Amino acid sequence: MDITLDRQKSNEALIKIKLKEADYQPQVSQKIKEYSRKANIKGFRPGKVPFGLIKKMYGKSIMVDEINRMLSSSLNDYIKEQDLKILGDPLPNLEKSQTIDWDHQKDFEFEYNIGLVDDFKYDLDKRKVTEFNIKIAPKMVDEELETIRKNYGERVAVEASEAEDILHGVLSEGTDGTEQEAVLPITQVAKKEQKKFIGLKGGDTVKFNLNKAIEDESYRARLLGKEPSELAESGISEVELKVNEIKRIEPATLDQAFYDQLFGEGEIKTEEEFKDKIKEYLSNSFSGDTEKFLSHSIRKELLNTTKMDLPDEFLKKWLVATNEGKVNQDDIEEQYQDYADEMKWNLILNRVAEDNDIKVENEEVVSKAKQMIAAQFASSGIGDQMNAQLDAFADNYLKGNEGQNYLQVFNQVRNDKIMEFIRDKVKIVKKEVTVEQFKKEIAK
Repeated sequence: MDITLDRQKSNEALIKIKLKEADYQPQVSQKIKEYSRKANIKGFRPGKVPFGLIKKMYGKSIMVDEINRMLSSSLNDYIKEQDLKILGDPLPNLEKSQTIDWDHQKDFEFEYNIGLVDDFKYDLDKRKVTEFNIKIAPKMVDEELETIRKNYGERVAVEASEAEDILHGVLSEGTDGTEQEAVLPITQVAKKEQKKFIGLKGGDTVKFNLNKAIEDESYRARLLGKEPSELAESGISEVELKVNEIKRIEPATLDQAFYDQLFGEGEIKTEEEFKDKIKEYLSNSFSGDTEKFLSHSIRKELLNTTKMDLPDEFLKKWLVATNEGKVNQDDIEEQYQDYADEMKWNLILNRVAEDNDIKVENEEVVSKAKQMIAAQFASSGIGDQMNAQLDAFADNYLKGNEGQNYLQVFNQVRNDKIMEFIRDKVKIVKKEVTVEQFKKEIAK
């Protein structure tokens, strides 16, 4: 067997494997002997089928299987021995393979295209990213406070409707006179159509175009007690609402009973303490978004400043080949940059881990799995009862899905550790912004 490497570019190469009959024939003969000992063919006793008959019947398929096995093993061994940093998998030259005459040919030559990654350098110490901290303005706290008060408020009857009131009445569906009990919050009505719903009193009627007034298709259907498909088929558009009653939400009173209802007896005693709690809640609710954006910024900074020459043409061919007809060349061209960035990022993470000996122990994987399962239990309200069984649940989960669950958690822990290391090395500049400013940063 002869294996050679032909570097066509710095990041692409051709591996050629030449096989002579002496390289594979001994193994093929051995396989044929094994077949003859196991074959069950009519007219011959088990184990007594002639070698020549088995060779005639199965010799070619045995030879093809054995050569393919040798090629796969030899190719992998060669890549390891030469320490080739390949991307994707070797692509066989199918055109050349199709010219092989398996019936008469004795010597063979196979070719495999491979994509390589050139050595690259990264410098964490010189990288600078911005970490945004969302400033919780007093107006945001006041608005959230009013929302909470309304959520816990009481519905009271009023004489005339205003913009945030709720209309209770009977809805007539067009010309057929079908009536339906209806509850319509005026806030569900399109802004341009709300005027006709304000100032109504009990006993009043209002005619309106359902499609114009209610923009949400599913809500239109619910208002009439129908499925969206039924409403579309009915063609109903003009309707009439006879108002029986008007309700308004009276916000909850800020008193000790209200504070105790929300937080427990005596935990909060003043409106100022309540606002502090709201501010803390809002801050925590934004922290997940700012953390994700910081990770995104670090990724973007390293991708933009780490020079790396990928074998683009090879990778495009490899993506088409490995997706087995699910994507074509046009699809790949459209999505390639995202794929290339993801591959570059994984290469950077792997290099950082390798250079700094970042490893993951089994105990860390188990601990992460237990955290994930405990969080699921907590969200469903059964956390305390299940804590004693966390070890068993985690063990079962990590062994499930043919090892894929373990691999998924392992990679998550590994990526978290690498990112934590990177964050400690890069320079992070903190900046306080409003919600609107943060949204603009995300949109850039």
